[in-house]
Amino acid sequence: MKIKNILIANRGEIAVRVMKTARRMGIKTTVIKTASEPAAMYLSLGDNVYDDTENVSEIPVFLDIERIIKIALDSGADSIHPGYGFLAENPYFAQKCADNKIIFIGPSPDSIYKMGNKIIARKIAMAKNIPMTVGSEGKIPTENEAIRVARRIGYPVIIKAASGGGGRGMRIVNREEDMPKMFRMASNEADKTFSDHSVFIEKYIENPKHIEFQVLGDRKGNIIHLWERECSVQRKHQKLLEEAPSLALNDDLRKEMGEVSVKIASAVGYFSAGTVEFLFDAEGAYYFMEMNTRIQVEHPVTELITGIDLIEEQIRIAEGQELRYKQKDIKLNGWAIECRINAEDVQSGFSPSPGKIEQILMPSGENIRVDTGVQAGSVIAANFDSMIAKLIIYGKDRKDALASCKQALDKVWIKGTKTTLPFFRMLIRNSRFLDGSITTSFIENELSTYHVNSEYEEMLAAWLATWLFVDENLDESNLKIDFEEAKNMSPWLLNKRIIRH
Repeated sequence: MKIKNILIANRGEIAVRVMKTARRMGIKTTVIKTASEPAAMYLSLGDNVYDDTENVSEIPVFLDIERIIKIALDSGADSIHPGYGFLAENPYFAQKCADNKIIFIGPSPDSIYKMGNKIIARKIAMAKNIPMTVGSEGKIPTENEAIRVARRIGYPVIIKAASGGGGRGMRIVNREEDMPKMFRMASNEADKTFSDHSVFIEKYIENPKHIEFQVLGDRKGNIIHLWERECSVQRKHQKLLEEAPSLALNDDLRKEMGEVSVKIASAVGYFSAGTVEFLFDAEGAYYFMEMNTRIQVEHPVTELITGIDLIEEQIRIAEGQELRYKQKDIKLNGWAIECRINAEDVQSGFSPSPGKIEQILMPSGENIRVDTGVQAGSVIAANFDSMIAKLIIYGKDRKDALASCKQALDKVWIKGTKTTLPFFRMLIRNSRFLDGSITTSFIENELSTYHVNSEYEEMLAAWLATWLFVDENLDESNLKIDFEEAKNMSPWLLNKRIIRH
């Protein structure tokens, strides 16, 4: 069936991203206007806007299955793209779409359920002899059972929510005396976040890398992978920077892990875009962690090194079309890096920093891609995710991509909220990151600072503070200081510039 009108059951950057591909394919899109974001950027790009601002439900519309289905039927949409987050990995939502003869642009409800439940996913992987960490055979019902299992496995262990992901419902336990408290915390968080308190336990792999493989499958059983992404730059189990490919893999290991990813996807008859995630230890061993049954935030880096539009492939597969590619067609070409620019205060542990974007300037160029859902005047609301934009850089190799990324980051300017830009400007100059030796513990355990300590910026701040102190009539908004020029300017000359202004 040819898709004609997609209801995008999402907001922000991913809504804009889906609309761009849909428009290129000649497909109309319907978006939802909410009371919390009545002037959101994505609303100006949809072909149809469904006004839901009078909906006073405590449940956000993007989490309200019945409401989304009604909007699709009322608006004449023949399909729904869930994006990522919200209902993207909800098997009941996918089934309700099918029940109402609405095309769900994603995998089957059965695949979502089996891979979304980490305990079932582990059993499937074990049956296929996929490398995995030692862990419990099923969910852990009590604290005492958790202690018994941990004794068998050996500390440290990690408690994980059976449902969901994104670092929620996870606790690392290093000592037996900490287990009761950590077990309760993980279980309670899992229940609150995923409405399922079930947890299981695995051996905790210390200081691993996080490597994932992109897969694509159609309804006829054809499944391929599109190589890997390195996602080890994380804080609190949430990714900040991704790159493709990974320095950690050689060609043989890359081929082996790709084949394993296809094997896992095949085990559940997977179709659409999905991601198989692994932990990779210091000895070069890899362990299946989970499968995400949706488009990933970091999908652009895969698109840049393969030349394949993953949203387009999702749509084509949802229409029932066969994959256009065989595994031999997927060439790894160049290197790509993605920086997630979020409204977060890096100096306060990456805490959210909601607010209004007063001004935003992003770089452009042949090898620069910016995916965003905000513009000047947009509000980063506290009740939604903090993403401002994704800066994606392409290079002929990693060295080239890193050099371009450094230049591009220095050209980004955002006023109105604190962002993760200082962190990325520091990271791109960090020797451990540059040589590719970082692990998932890099931020928490190895960084002494989250920003670039710029000597000239500190000097300028001191001068400015001094002049504001001695002259209460001085308006700092009128000071026109070129920071690039000021780098090589003597303090005395700079003083004269400040005085003149």
